Amino acid sequence: MTTPQQPQRRPNLPPPPPPARSTKPSVAASEKNISNQTQPSPPATGPVPSPDQPTLAEIIRKAYENGNSDIHLGVGETPRFRNRGEIEYSDYPVTDQPTFMSWLQEVLTDEEIQRFQETLEFDGATQYDFARVRINVFDSLNGSAMVMRIIPLKILTMEQLGLPSVFRDICHYHKGLILVTGPTGSGKSTTMAAMVDYINREMSKHIITIEDPIEFVHQSHKSLIRQREVGMHTLKFDHALKAALREDPDLILVGEMRDRETVNTALKAAQTGHVVMGTLHTNSAVKTIERILNLYSAEEQGAMRISLAESLISVISQGLCRTSDGKRSAFHDILINTETVKDYIRDEKNDEIAALMSESEFDGMITMNKSLFNLYEEGHITEEIAIEWSPAPNEMAQMLRGRI
Repeated sequence: MTTPQQPQRRPNLPPPPPPARSTKPSVAASEKNISNQTQPSPPATGPVPSPDQPTLAEIIRKAYENGNSDIHLGVGETPRFRNRGEIEYSDYPVTDQPTFMSWLQEVLTDEEIQRFQETLEFDGATQYDFARVRINVFDSLNGSAMVMRIIPLKILTMEQLGLPSVFRDICHYHKGLILVTGPTGSGKSTTMAAMVDYINREMSKHIITIEDPIEFVHQSHKSLIRQREVGMHTLKFDHALKAALREDPDLILVGEMRDRETVNTALKAAQTGHVVMGTLHTNSAVKTIERILNLYSAEEQGAMRISLAESLISVISQGLCRTSDGKRSAFHDILINTETVKDYIRDEKNDEIAALMSESEFDGMITMNKSLFNLYEEGHITEEIAIEWSPAPNEMAQMLRGRI
C-alpha cells in the first residue's frame, strides 16, 4: 500500500510508523531491557523483514560470533561485514526498504526514527547480552544506510592486548594529559578502556567518562566510575566537561578533543590536579602536538606551547595491522613528556622530538617503525605488511635490511 509523501521528506524515506503499536525501548532504555534478551524480536506491528530476510538481532549475533568489528547495511545493498580490517560480502539477500525499516524498529523508538527522517542522521548505542553495538544511521544516494560497531562486553586487559609496560606507568600519574590518537578503527577505544580498567581495579580513584556514545561499559571496582553519554545524561559535551571539574574527579575521560574549547578545558583540568584522557584523529605523536596547536592563532600558540609542555603526560598514536595468522596487532608511536621533550615543545623543535623518540626506549618511547620492526622480528607480520603500514617506508626498508 502506498503512503502519500509528506512535506520535506525524501522519497526513499517513508513516514514513521503509526504510534498505535506495542511499546519498544529506546536506545537508552534498550541497555536495560534488551540486555536480558539473546535475540530481540521485531515488533508485532509496523514494518517487518521481507521473506528470507534476517532480523537485525540475527545479523548482529552472526557478526559477533565471527569476530567482525563492523556491520554495513543499506537499502539496495547486500549486508557486509568488516573482518580484521577488510570489508567482506555476506550471503544475505539484498536489503529492501521494508526490511531496513523493520531493523530500525528493533533498536529505535518511533520518535528516534522520525528524528532520523527529519535530520537524515542518527547516532546511538544499544546493548545485547553478548555485546554493545554503536549505531550510526544516515541517508545516501542509494537510500537509507546504517553502520554498526560491535563492542565486546568483556574489556581486555593491557596484558591480553600485548601493550608495552610503559602503558601501566602512564596510568600511575596523578595529573596531566594523556592523548590516545590514530585513525578511525585503530583500536583507540579498546586501548583506553584497558587503561581505565587497570586504574579501576588497581587504584582508589573517582573516574568520570564523557562519551558520545558510551562504548565500553565499566563497573566500579577499587575505583568509583561514572559514565555519562552526551544526549542522554548531559545535553552538551562542553557543559559536561566543565561540570566534571566540580565533581571531585581524579580521572576524566573525554571521547574526543573536538575543538579549542574542549582542549582549553582539558588543559585546565590537567593543570589543576586531574588526569585527563582524550583522543584525536592523528597519525603520529608529533602530528598530535601540531594538530592541537593549530587550533590556535599564531599569536596564541606561544602560550599554548607552554601550557601543553607543562600539562602533557604522553601521546600514544596507534595503528592496527593484519598479522601472519590472520588476526590484527597494534603498533605504536609513544611520546613520553620528559624534561627534554618539554623544552622541545616550548621551542617548537618538532623534528628533534621525533629524533629523540627513536633514541629513548629506556624512557618508554618508541616510533611506529620500531614498533612494526619488533612485530616483524617476533614473527607476527611479514616484511610487506611492515612496509605497507610504515609512516616512513624507506626507513623501514633499511631497517629490514639491517642498514639502520
